[in-house]
Amino acid sequence: MTSSSKEIEIQFEDPNPQKWCHPLKEEVFASFMSKENSTVFKTGSLFSPFLFGKFFDPSDAFPLWEFESDVLLPPNSSGKRSVDWYQTDTDFVLLAEIPAGQGNKNSLQVCVENGKILEINGQWRQQKDGGTKGWKSSHWWEHGYVRRLELPEQTDWRKTEAHLKNDVFLEIRIPKILADFDTSNEK
Repeated sequence: MTSSSKEIEIQFEDPNPQKWCHPLKEEVFASFMSKENSTVFKTGSLFSPFLFGKFFDPSDAFPLWEFESDVLLPPNSSGKRSVDWYQTDTDFVLLAEIPAGQGNKNSLQVCVENGKILEINGQWRQQKDGGTKGWKSSHWWEHGYVRRLELPEQTDWRKTEAHLKNDVFLEIRIPKILADFDTSNEK
């Protein structure tokens, strides 16, 4: 089986800071899930409002990096995770499964806002008028998915990289700012 990977362009400016103006409230989410949308917001999905054990609007920023991934994101019944994060000496790494078939439609966007928020979003259903403009400002959860994460301090966010592997798995690498050691005084 061959593996394909494509780079996702990272946006560093937010053209519409008010885009998630309709929050996804718990009662709205419950009625929304009673329809045909359970595959997008399945348990363990990065985009599920119940990913973190309680209702949490995906359009709000969450400090994912402050939690141990093994505690916060337990594996599903098959022993696999649809989202994971870890850190190396040089990077913070987020691995997430994109809702089925969504990665290959070029709707996936990754944005870093003001060097503080990492946003992942995509459209999975066209609006009835067929347009894509404004879907983030209306009832966005009916048309797409989002997760906003607070970036850890001391990240070199301008060098963030994102890749989509096999049109299913998103890998985001956020470099750490490494302390420069002054070796000029050493003799």
